[in-house]
Amino acid sequence: MITCFIRYEIDPFRKDAFAEYARNWGQAIPRNGADLIGYFGPHEGSATTAYGVYNIESLAAYEAYRARLTADPLGRENYEFARRERFILKEDRIFLKNVSVPHAKLVLP
Repeated sequence: MITCFIRYEIDPFRKDAFAEYARNWGQAIPRNGADLIGYFGPHEGSATTAYGVYNIESLAAYEAYRARLTADPLGRENYEFARRERFILKEDRIFLKNVSVPHAKLVLP
């Protein structure tokens, strides 16, 4: 299993548009084969940094997933929404593997 981290630089005056974009992916990503952890928008600190995070089995599975996502009606619509509205200024994608598993149990103070 690998995790895809997408770092977005967004227009700080278009956070609502990014939130709509994120909600759309919340529907399209899982139904096309990736385990969505979530989309995270600015709250405190930077007003321009946001993330999308999901798990996928492998890079080969990622390629097949991307093809399905591109063919999905909501996926196509969401790509077009971002292109048309231009609220994403920059997007970087990296794939990482969780190397700290297993984790200890959470201990609350």
